[in-house]
Amino acid sequence: MSAKTNAEVVIDGKVYTLSGYENEEYLQKVAAYINNKIAEFDDMDEYKHLPGNMKSTLIELNIADDYFKAKALVEKLEGDIENKDKEIYDLKHDLISNQVKTENAEASMKELEAQNKLLRSHFLMEKSLLKNLHMLPMGQMTVAINSNKRGTVIVHCSLFYCRFI
Repeated sequence: MSAKTNAEVVIDGKVYTLSGYENEEYLQKVAAYINNKIAEFDDMDEYKHLPGNMKSTLIELNIADDYFKAKALVEKLEGDIENKDKEIYDLKHDLISNQVKTENAEASMKELEAQNKLLRSHFLMEKSLLKNLHMLPMGQMTVAINSNKRGTVIVHCSLFYCRFI
């Protein structure tokens, strides 16, 4: 805890010694706030004709009003911050979820691209094989074997027909 501070301030033309744990600059700021409130009321003609205790009560009420308005604003802002924090948390959660989905989609895409490459390779091989089968002279028998992930494709050819097993 910091040391107690004493500061001489002027409030409504009178010198007061304020004492507290805040620094002197803060104590002067408090005195300036009170002087501004007094000056606000001094500018009103109706205020000048009121008794001293009523003047003090009006200033006290005005200061209390400022306090409660400031307190309500702080509570509202704290609520706004809490809502924003929740929104940020939800957005971070959504971001992480979407990153996981993206990573899974990228992995699936790579797997599908690999399968597509393999299927294209098999397609080209089968296409080439069929082309070569048509070019065989009549009467020649050929057996072609092609292995892939789904099993073995065996092509039997004879004089009259070709069949895929």
